Amino acid sequence: MSLSTKVMEAMKTAMKAKDSQALESLRAVKSAILLAQTESGAKQELSEAEELKLLQKLVKQRKDSAAIFSEQGRDDLAAPELAQAEIIAQFLPEQMSEDEIAKVVEEIIAQTGASSMKDMGKVMGMANGKLAGKADGSTIAKLVKAKLA
Repeated sequence: MSLSTKVMEAMKTAMKAKDSQALESLRAVKSAILLAQTESGAKQELSEAEELKLLQKLVKQRKDSAAIFSEQGRDDLAAPELAQAEIIAQFLPEQMSEDEIAKVVEEIIAQTGASSMKDMGKVMGMANGKLAGKADGSTIAKLVKAKLA
């Protein structure tokens, strides 16, 4: 089942339950999907990788907004952003733990023979490809820096 179909089913459920928070989040996902489809051309379905990237972007936007609101002491605005991030994250595959990510990063470093920070781009490229949708990019970057430093 495609992401747009899953989102539509979840929207129907949210409407029946009168869950405005979930409905707002799901409408944002649907909007982003439609926008991505029209950008790519003739209303073709998005690939699974594109869907994952889109969902991760939406979750990251919500978390970043919540962090900014929290810094400014606006917890009343941060809470809905975090709730939306949780709702959108339900469509992502289960995220890997930091230990699991570290193991994959170590394997990639061993494969590429990376030894210094100037090899970070090569390692990050492979890591992002291998861990797409399963790990946050900032977590991957932090672990790669720690291993190469």
